[in-house]
Amino acid sequence: MIRLVCKVWLDRGGKAFGDGPYDLLKGIEQTGSLHQAAANMGMSYSKAWRLIQTIEKRLGFTLIERKIGGPSGGGSQITPKAKTFMRRYEKFRAEVNELAERTYQKHFGSVRLNH
Repeated sequence: MIRLVCKVWLDRGGKAFGDGPYDLLKGIEQTGSLHQAAANMGMSYSKAWRLIQTIEKRLGFTLIERKIGGPSGGGSQITPKAKTFMRRYEKFRAEVNELAERTYQKHFGSVRLNH
């Protein structure tokens, strides 16, 4: 069976935002920790931190606020601007996927391949 696979990302002097960065930010939102979000994705903390820095530079705004140590420990949270951007990306991605699926069905929906 043939199926549609479509990857979409936003580019600004290089990949600025896509599913990977979105998933990382979503993980930070859920866990309150860049370290934990990275670990959950099988990514090293240093790679996740470099990714955040690169994306912030390309997008031109801060994505996470870090809290260093202290009695309750450190942590990270996504900024309000990052939350807004994520919600827009969610809607954008859903609409792109819907349009891509409709176009795929139009051109390949009735195609049957034999092995």
